[in-house]
Amino acid sequence: MAEKKQVKIQSKTGKPENILKKEQDIYDQCKAIEQELPAFMNGFFAYLRGSVLPMTRLAYLNDIKFFCHYLIESAMFKADEVSELTPADFETIRAKDINTFLDFARRYQRERENSIYIYENDNRSLARKKSSLSVLFKYLFRDEVLSKNITDGLDPIRVPKPGEREIKALTDDEVRLMLKTVSDGDGMTKKQLEFWQKTKKRDKAVLVLFITYGLRLSELQQLNVDSFNFDRGEFKIYRKRGKESIMPINRSCELVIKEYLEQERASDDTLDEENKGALFLSLQGRRMTERQIRELVKKYTAYALKTSQKSGYSPHKLRATAATSLIGRGEDIYDVQILLDHENVTTTQLYAKHKENVKRDLVNNMEWELERTNQSKK
Repeated sequence: MAEKKQVKIQSKTGKPENILKKEQDIYDQCKAIEQELPAFMNGFFAYLRGSVLPMTRLAYLNDIKFFCHYLIESAMFKADEVSELTPADFETIRAKDINTFLDFARRYQRERENSIYIYENDNRSLARKKSSLSVLFKYLFRDEVLSKNITDGLDPIRVPKPGEREIKALTDDEVRLMLKTVSDGDGMTKKQLEFWQKTKKRDKAVLVLFITYGLRLSELQQLNVDSFNFDRGEFKIYRKRGKESIMPINRSCELVIKEYLEQERASDDTLDEENKGALFLSLQGRRMTERQIRELVKKYTAYALKTSQKSGYSPHKLRATAATSLIGRGEDIYDVQILLDHENVTTTQLYAKHKENVKRDLVNNMEWELERTNQSKK
């Protein structure tokens, strides 16, 4: 068997190698899906490369691949493989066929070995699938691959507006409890304490960065040791669309990061070349994955919420925690927008509506029965 070749990336963008490799991984995944899909979509693939973010491109391609497999499995056409579908096949597809597919995608099953897996998609996921197919069919019509645009006939899918959803975030008291738990190990079992002893400074640094800056999961996972310049009091992150952003380091973050680096993080001498630069390492000496960080956050937020780990919060909810806490302290909403890298201030305004204990304060002022009882005693 031929030895797998090592990927070497040469770039003049100044981005760290780990970020470039991640971008390349997404590119490779997209390329692999494109090779499975029909060749008449090649123009559409080029359009996606120049028009949407890499992760959006990957999501669109996965949705279209799923739709094409559905066409094959439903025996709409003679093709046995997705790559064999033709423009003539797509010419016969009507809006009602896509609507039927979206209804199928709400809940479907797949049989694998001795198990049957049930998959469900909520309206938000269905809306994205609808969007993926709309973009595809509009492009094929515009590129004269298809003779008509059928997307006007697609059924609407109602997705709750952001303001209609309850914004979940930790209160300041819950944040303090979470940090106390990661600092002291309170409430942990003997087995959990054994693991915590090896990772407590790393875990604390992760949590403090999330709740201070409202970082996205990918932004934190990609951090390197040399992302931090303590002499200048700043560190560098890479936002969506590859934007470079310099963040100031406050004293709390400097303290927890330095403690982790000096007292707990493995020495570079013990790490392989690929992981030497990574800031947050697993016990195996590898850069922590997004999944590992997500589970770490769920574990400690579960302690704060006094619930099961399964019901703990995601990193995105710590991002919401940072936003609501800053706004609750009276910080300017436009400054918070810049810190969190929201493209539109209306996104930041959603967190302004979620003020700590506002519901509790309101209902505490409406103690009808207690007021009636107290009055009757007079």
